[in-house]
Amino acid sequence: MTEKADKQAVTTQKEDTAQQIDFDLGVAMERIDNWIDEGIRLLPNIVLAIIILVLVYIVSNFAHRIVKRQFSRRDRDNLGEMLSSFVKWTIIIIGSLVAATIVIPSLKPGDLIAGLGISSVAIGFAFKDILQNWLAGLLLLLRQPFQIGDQIEVNGHEGTVEHIETRATIIKTYDGQRIVMPNSTIYTNAVIVKSAYEKQRSQYDVGIGYNSDIDEACAVIKQAIDGIPGIESDPPPVIVPWNLAASWVTIRVQWWRHTKQNAVMIQAAVLKAIKQALDKAEIDMPYETRVQLFHDQTGSAEGDNQPQDKKPSYSATR
Repeated sequence: MTEKADKQAVTTQKEDTAQQIDFDLGVAMERIDNWIDEGIRLLPNIVLAIIILVLVYIVSNFAHRIVKRQFSRRDRDNLGEMLSSFVKWTIIIIGSLVAATIVIPSLKPGDLIAGLGISSVAIGFAFKDILQNWLAGLLLLLRQPFQIGDQIEVNGHEGTVEHIETRATIIKTYDGQRIVMPNSTIYTNAVIVKSAYEKQRSQYDVGIGYNSDIDEACAVIKQAIDGIPGIESDPPPVIVPWNLAASWVTIRVQWWRHTKQNAVMIQAAVLKAIKQALDKAEIDMPYETRVQLFHDQTGSAEGDNQPQDKKPSYSATR
């Protein structure tokens, strides 16, 4: 029937008049009849392809649940979610290719793969950032430099890790804001994991006057912070002279706390206890002192290079 339609179409084309639109209902009906015949001939293949697609969908969902469940048992929910989705869509794509070859026998999966290989360069450039973030997220979940609930600092942002997605990592800041950080940014930058260990050290510098006794001040500070809740006794706090500044002697106070303890509240309690203890012991905590020298640089005094101690006037401020 196809050969007959082709001959009829050739005859019709020979009889066409130049610059005139011809409409042959017989040719159109013949074409529609050929399509219907072809569809009837491929009907078993179409039914089989639909059955395969349904089975592929069922198998992909089953594999998705299995993979996700296995990783959930290992407390790797984020990794399980990412890999299960990858497995699911891989099965669906392969099943769709098989169904397409059944409906169209002339279609070869090898040709499709070759075509995808040629176009993958353009696709790669178009979705470079998406693929980069996906791979970075997968590597983060596999290597686990940090976990859900850890406190991290990266690129000037600090907070608690809430979720690791295929594109980004969700971080909740201490003041209740949400940061969506691209996985590639986290993977290619230095990350400070502040909750990697059970204990964390904090410190603060205290200044005392030069006339105060250093040993007495250290003893007073140590006694003041020993009873503060949240400060670990092992290792014990360290109080040592640290610097001889212009107006005071710097004493560095270091203490350890459990990672889950509130660092802000503990530091506030430490500062309050130190201030009250030093005041009670009458140990001076001086203000910054500055010395300003004034001299006339106009007229005959301009360019005078006499020593500073012979200048006409000076003042000291504290």
